[in-house]
Amino acid sequence: MERTTSFNSKYKVGRRMNRENYKKLISGLSEKELLKNLYATQLLLLIIACGLHIVIFKMRPSIYDLFKVNPIDFGIGAIAGLLVVLLDIWFMKKLPTQYNDDGGVNKKIFQNRHPLHIALIALIVAFVEEILFRGIIQTNLGIVIACLIFATLHYRYLFNPFLFINLVSVSIVISILFELTGNLWVTVIMHFLVDFILGCILRYQLFEHTKTD
Repeated sequence: MERTTSFNSKYKVGRRMNRENYKKLISGLSEKELLKNLYATQLLLLIIACGLHIVIFKMRPSIYDLFKVNPIDFGIGAIAGLLVVLLDIWFMKKLPTQYNDDGGVNKKIFQNRHPLHIALIALIVAFVEEILFRGIIQTNLGIVIACLIFATLHYRYLFNPFLFINLVSVSIVISILFELTGNLWVTVIMHFLVDFILGCILRYQLFEHTKTD
């Protein structure tokens, strides 16, 4: 029992130190540097997506065929995105601030951005990540692999168990919606709305509070 308690204590201390080191790293980067890293990451993911699609999976299925014009599917994506945002807002209002702390990355990226710039960022991220994770990886390797790789990519959330569980849950919902509809517009619209609205919330500092444990 004492050995288990000692291990848990060391694990918590180690995780806290890693989180603090990560925060120091982020605080040392300027907004411009973070934006460059964000765009560079999306470009790299797009290159990976093209490589997998063309070389590994021999362009099967056709990405073009996965974008289907269906107003009902558009509505499903929009409603799902808004529900996720409403749930996140509820968490922001009810839970202590540290539960939604990602190390300051999102706040630093969005806090001084124009809403149109936030929309551009959200659109790029939504298209690139949904084409890669749902359109290519999920259609060829399945939901589990797609969600695992998606969660691994967003490794900074590993420092916050609540945000990590939240991220994985949303990823599973997006994957299920794509599995049910077979339409990438559903997941792109949902992903875009979540990122855009939450980005605007950070931009205008809405629902912030100082509640602690």
